[in-house]
Amino acid sequence: MDSAMPSNTVNLLETLRGWVDAGALRALDLALTRFVARKGAEADDAVLLAIALTSERNGHGHVCLDLQGALTNPQALLGRLRDDREISLRVQDALAAQLRKLSLPNWVERLAASPVISDWLGAGADDGVSPLVLAGHDAQPLLYLRRYWAYENRIRAGIRARLSDHIRVDTAVLRTQLDALFAPQDGATPAQPDWQRIACALAARSAFFIITGGPGTGKTTTVVRLLALLQGIAADADAPVLRIELAAPTGKAAARLNESITDQVRNLAGHQAPEASIPTRVKTLHRLLGTIPDSRQFRHHAAHPLPADVVVVDEASMVDVEMMARLLEAMRPDTRLILLGDKDQLSSVEAGAVLGDLCQRAARAHYRPETADWLQQASGQAIPVDFIDAGGTELDQAVVMLRKSYRFSEDGGIGALAALVNDAAPPAANAANRLGAALALFAHEQTPHRRDLGTIRALRLTETADAGFSRLMREGYGGENSYLQVMWNNAPADTADQAALDAWAKQVLEAQKRFQLLTPLREGVRGVEGLNQRIVELLHAQLLPEPALGTASSRRHWFPGRPVLMTRNDYSLNLMNGDIGVTLKVPVGGDNAAPDLSRQALRVAFPTADGGVRWVLPSRLQTVETVFAMTVHKSQGSEFTHTVLILPDKPNPVLTRELVYTAITRAKQQFTLLYSDDSVLGEALKRRVQRVSGLREV
Repeated sequence: MDSAMPSNTVNLLETLRGWVDAGALRALDLALTRFVARKGAEADDAVLLAIALTSERNGHGHVCLDLQGALTNPQALLGRLRDDREISLRVQDALAAQLRKLSLPNWVERLAASPVISDWLGAGADDGVSPLVLAGHDAQPLLYLRRYWAYENRIRAGIRARLSDHIRVDTAVLRTQLDALFAPQDGATPAQPDWQRIACALAARSAFFIITGGPGTGKTTTVVRLLALLQGIAADADAPVLRIELAAPTGKAAARLNESITDQVRNLAGHQAPEASIPTRVKTLHRLLGTIPDSRQFRHHAAHPLPADVVVVDEASMVDVEMMARLLEAMRPDTRLILLGDKDQLSSVEAGAVLGDLCQRAARAHYRPETADWLQQASGQAIPVDFIDAGGTELDQAVVMLRKSYRFSEDGGIGALAALVNDAAPPAANAANRLGAALALFAHEQTPHRRDLGTIRALRLTETADAGFSRLMREGYGGENSYLQVMWNNAPADTADQAALDAWAKQVLEAQKRFQLLTPLREGVRGVEGLNQRIVELLHAQLLPEPALGTASSRRHWFPGRPVLMTRNDYSLNLMNGDIGVTLKVPVGGDNAAPDLSRQALRVAFPTADGGVRWVLPSRLQTVETVFAMTVHKSQGSEFTHTVLILPDKPNPVLTRELVYTAITRAKQQFTLLYSDDSVLGEALKRRVQRVSGLREV
């Protein structure tokens, strides 16, 4: 059928087919381009190339294609589809040759004239059906697939409507409530005010609000006090108790928030807002919106909105544009939305970097003088002059960055390392000096270290067969106090009842959080696949001190101690993407009073949100993977006592400062870096994620 197309179209499609074969383009990207050429009667190769690149960028997390960026930096396009497969220079050269034929005005003109593209850049009429949309502004034209353009528009409209809804608050009542919730902060000064108190004050008058900050800065503490504040204000006005929903992107993040928020609510005893008015049950966003099987739609939408007055979303950096759009669409216009998250963490796996885009100015705050004056009156906190800006936007007034870590000092250790990696302008702003400073931090680890620093160390590896790697994995997963030791040493008797089995499983699951290996890669020797295989080999004696159970086929995959990670939501099992369970050997058959001791089988224990245990047959778990090693992306929403990050032995585009920062901040007490080459670490400390979107101008 392609033979009926113009020769230039056929040639371009053949070129794109070569890029697919080279692993630089997805088959999906080619299929979309070919479909538009056939069904849309589009014969302009400049338009078809832009369509292929727009789809390719979506596959790498970008919401749209930056046309100017593509022309000036073509090497940033056509990213790897496999971590262990580099893109051929011939492919990069071929793309550069295609783009050299174009100038920005000419490319924009040809795209605007296309029958398959709606031209919003030139304020053209929108037919509502064209598969692509040209938008942005003259200095930065952006090409979108229509659905991503629609998602951004819904997000922008939902946020702008809430930013324009200025909620009136009695400052005297607010000040009284804040005084009841916040004791005077030790060490608070005009230069370092109580940002938690400021966040609560500003959020009380905002229908949309963001609280961002690194680990240990008190985001959960702040939002619990904020919810108590909102309930207290409602009670003072004799208004009904607010209906509040708490949500997180993954089951793992929801469980962690559930645990921490329960502890914080207990500390509110004596405040005007009763504990019962602040929920402690956290749902995944999918469960909150109501998943419809085999559909992209949800039960809650504009025509059937959520019955909530306030919605709080934790770990918001993991929320992609589609989910954020669906959430805003499902909320009543008068429902408040509060986002919590670390703006410097990795963005969502899917397209978009919503929290990062919305918090791009958070470090300098940009509060208007009138905002600062109001805060002084309402909260008693003075905003430092460097954070006051007469040109601050409406969005700036609805964002607070928490700046004090209550977990780590920045004098050394984990806190200092995270700050160095994350610093936009280190003492000498070049990669070599950032690398040198990081290596110096590792070299000057304090012994004995202060508890508020956290231990850091770096080990050089040549390969995963190194004695150092083997020793670290055996100690972490199978050594003293490891979860495998807890599993074997604390196993209950064969006659134990269900309560004893549950208690044992909870001990194992808690111990499993003590050590975790992270990697940036999925494929290869240093990817998830290769590392998990290697660790099973290293731990064979600890995993299988006795013959494995089950058939020969099942033994290849299931064994006592196998930790598994859910890779998709399974609502029939009430398990969510990101949930981690551990495989355990338990007696089966008979009943609790008289179990059949001659039969034992494997079951997988998962923690539940209420602190219990859910037991699942291995055969029912169709979307799990072994998780001795997990990707840094998958680790978001989790914390581990000791976190280990292993870097590739060669440069890789996936290595970024956000990735290294995210890995470091998963550690509660100890962080270990495994690397082979200074240059690879240096590249990781230099490169930042630059996702293209149009949300930076809400």
